[in-house]
Amino acid sequence: MNKLQFQNLLILGLALLLGVLAFFQYKWVGQISEAEKERMQKRLDVDAQNFAEDFNRIVQNAYFTFQANSENWNENFLEHYILWQQKSQYPQLIKEFNLIKSNNEIARFDEKTKQFNPISANYNFIDLQNHFEPIDEKELTLTMPIYDQSTRLPGIRQRITEMETHSEIPAPMIQMPNIIAFLQIKLDEDVIKNEILPDLTKKYFPEGDYKLSVYSRNQNVGLFQTEKLDNPDASVPIFELLPDNLAYFVNKDLMTTLNNSKGTGQFVLNRRFESRISNIPQNSTGTLKIQILGGNNNRNFEKNAFSSNSQWALNIQHKNGSLEQFVGSSRRKNLLLSFGILGLLGGSIGLIFLSARRAQVLAQRQLDFVSSVSHEFRTPIAVIYSAGENLADGVAREGTQVSRYGNLIKGEGKKLSAMVEQILEFAGARSGHKKYDFRETNIKNIIESAINDCAPLIAEKQFEVETELQENLPSIQADKNSLSHAIQNLIINGIKYSNGNNWLKISAKNGDGTIKVVVEDRGIGIGKKDLKQIFSPFYRAKDVVDAQIHGNGLGLSLVKQTVEAHHGKIEVESEIGKGSKFSIQLPVHSGQ
Repeated sequence: MNKLQFQNLLILGLALLLGVLAFFQYKWVGQISEAEKERMQKRLDVDAQNFAEDFNRIVQNAYFTFQANSENWNENFLEHYILWQQKSQYPQLIKEFNLIKSNNEIARFDEKTKQFNPISANYNFIDLQNHFEPIDEKELTLTMPIYDQSTRLPGIRQRITEMETHSEIPAPMIQMPNIIAFLQIKLDEDVIKNEILPDLTKKYFPEGDYKLSVYSRNQNVGLFQTEKLDNPDASVPIFELLPDNLAYFVNKDLMTTLNNSKGTGQFVLNRRFESRISNIPQNSTGTLKIQILGGNNNRNFEKNAFSSNSQWALNIQHKNGSLEQFVGSSRRKNLLLSFGILGLLGGSIGLIFLSARRAQVLAQRQLDFVSSVSHEFRTPIAVIYSAGENLADGVAREGTQVSRYGNLIKGEGKKLSAMVEQILEFAGARSGHKKYDFRETNIKNIIESAINDCAPLIAEKQFEVETELQENLPSIQADKNSLSHAIQNLIINGIKYSNGNNWLKISAKNGDGTIKVVVEDRGIGIGKKDLKQIFSPFYRAKDVVDAQIHGNGLGLSLVKQTVEAHHGKIEVESEIGKGSKFSIQLPVHSGQ
């Protein structure tokens, strides 16, 4: 196995390895994305639930704080009102208090006088009692019954059944007292919209990755929203009193007056009990049972305490449209990044391979260049040496012979000097040390100078040179000597590769702000596969090498470097057996 085959196998193996890595990368990123989606969904559900519970807890505080017994009700209410103003995080949440008595009298609390003053309003106590609901989401109103406590009450027995948890405390029969009034607590919508809900949004969704809204389910009325959303990732009920069926019985001051019958024990529904009930998960399938037992008058109250009857819902949607879209977008970005890295790695390997191949090709060209230059140098040196030796040995004594030998030495020396200058010019251009003397000049003079310098070669090879130089060509900024040498190179190439067709045409014309100089021949032409490389240093076409046409592969490379240094460009059109046409385009002097 040679070195090239080994390199090809190595590249193939690396490509297969990258393919395997890409497959596993795609699979792993997909698994990570699914896990991330599940994690984010769980966290969103928990945050949404906590958001709703915090909001409900604020509403519950407004409800339970004002529970009071009917005896000295005004004094108890004022104590609770002062406590609310001092301890509540949002004291302005409650907009007004209305007291609806059994005789249909309505009174409203005045903050200034700290009194309930009669008002004219349309309420029916019996209807309110028959259709009692502790919370009205539409009106943002909490309604609390006030019981007659003139009757002495025995204890109660309660039993909570929630999954596998049972607790029983025996107590005698209880008869619930009559409702003598209702206290309506009206909440301030602006405080909810502009303070409570924004504060909870900052607390649970501080990064701003989600859009939130609180909407009425039935009426599609918006209470609050950060941005418009259509397909929520999570939706939980909000604006609830939990557990709602305890609102009929939980009155701390009332229950603490229950008789403590000897030996029977008594269970007091207090804040601790309320907290215990409220902390049971809302998604539980358990039921809440309250049994009031006594003789043949047992009464049972049973309800799924944790099913939501709320008409308001908290909807949450990711800003990218949905969690699935966000995770999908993140997955695509991760895949793009991963495949980009793999692509970069593969590209780097390919570039290293191409660079190595290019270095090999360039090294081979340099070897060919050294070989050809050695041959090019050896021929004139041998001629000069031979002619000099003949002169020294007296072989040529006649004036005519001496003159012929002298001209031979001069001509070969000139060739040798031209080759050395060409190599030095190439080295200077490649190193960046080449300096150009740009001056305003006429392109016609440069072309005529190049033709004159090539006149001996043109005459020797008996070439017909046709010129077509447009009159009054504008001047250009150019280094006269460098540009003249570039055109000379094209003329010499046309003569060298003429293949017996001794014709050249040199033309120059103005157009579109550029001057176009064309050197055209009818020589051997250039193959399509060689056209892209003929301006590369040291490159010589295989057909030229096989034809043993001498050269070093630097001429066209120097022409291209010179033209580009003049802010121009060079193009070539060629066909095998029909000749070549080199076109140089140079910008017109801006002062024209």
